[in-house]
Amino acid sequence: MPLRSAPARLFPLRPRLRATCVAAVCVAALFQVPASTAAAAAARGSDLQDQIEQLVHAPGGPPGVIAVLRRDGNTRVVRAGVADLATGRRPSQYDHMRIASTAKAFSGAVALSLVDRRALRLEETLGERLPGLPAAWHRVTLRQLLNHTSGLPDFSAAAEFRSILAADPHHHFDSRRLLDFVADQPLNFRPGTQYRYSNSDNIAVALMAEAATRTPYEQLLRALVYRPLALRNTSLPQGYVIPEPYLHGYDTTVSPPEDVSEVLGVSGSWASGGIISTPADMTRFIRGYAGGALYGRRVVREQRRWIAGASEPAGPGANMAGLAVFRYTTRCGVVLGHTGNFPGYTQLIAATPDGRRSLTFSVTAQINAATNPDLLSRLRTVQENFVCALLTGSGH
Repeated sequence: MPLRSAPARLFPLRPRLRATCVAAVCVAALFQVPASTAAAAAARGSDLQDQIEQLVHAPGGPPGVIAVLRRDGNTRVVRAGVADLATGRRPSQYDHMRIASTAKAFSGAVALSLVDRRALRLEETLGERLPGLPAAWHRVTLRQLLNHTSGLPDFSAAAEFRSILAADPHHHFDSRRLLDFVADQPLNFRPGTQYRYSNSDNIAVALMAEAATRTPYEQLLRALVYRPLALRNTSLPQGYVIPEPYLHGYDTTVSPPEDVSEVLGVSGSWASGGIISTPADMTRFIRGYAGGALYGRRVVREQRRWIAGASEPAGPGANMAGLAVFRYTTRCGVVLGHTGNFPGYTQLIAATPDGRRSLTFSVTAQINAATNPDLLSRLRTVQENFVCALLTGSGH
């Protein structure tokens, strides 16, 4: 496949961003939340609709929540609040939204599909595939990038990166040069010896995939993920505009809540968090991804070699990390998936290991340990109850 460099493109920019939003987009990746057992306190048969209504009305709660449960061929959509405070329109499973760090599962899907095709190897190193990166990083393997044991410093925490965003929230970054912000830094630890969630990992994964195929990452997504899983409303843009209709995301730390849906451009997130999708598409994605539909059993086995580590924010139950996927062990059973956090949005996608049952849970506010730890604990409780409803058929 021929290499076509994605041309740099300038977008009309709006110089508007609250300082709190700048801090939020960067700091969300830096805080790891311990697994909680708070879900045990919730009534097992409690009504799912009531739970998300209570979440919407909680202090600092999201203006909107939508959950899509797919079980035994049947789809149930549970929603509360609104998709847009200005119009009062209700959330829909066909609304576009920022999927935040669940985009990391997409980069995993691309990389593991290439491993299945033997275009990449899990033990292949950055030095072999991307020799232009700092020599101190050369021994990091694709496996270590995918399970966040690489030690790469996080570009989104770099002072220069944050300063650029603060000055111009719609700044158009060269997505393929995001690692330049930390190129003068050593590894945080010897690769493979620790777990530390880093946005840099998935940027490097995408760059390795491009180097192996001489094909832009966006094309790889279309060929290896969107088309096989019939994702019709999923894309990786470079600007800040979200296609209509969309779930509006809000900053709920202020009153009234401020619409921050299009405050930030996503060229500075790219493979680590820049994808836009819909609850309906994300349902199709996680069923195929968690179920191993995109590659053979050999790769699935490698993907499910679990180590200690939590997604950001932590998902329901006890968290363990695999290759671009997490195992969430709840009181009712196990699901595989990913979470995500971005100004205005918090996401959970999860499915049973066979892909037959799935949950997509989207809220229109950024909820993490830094912004509101109590609300995060409450959110995880509700998410675990939804997982239990998915696995046991409970809930009304």
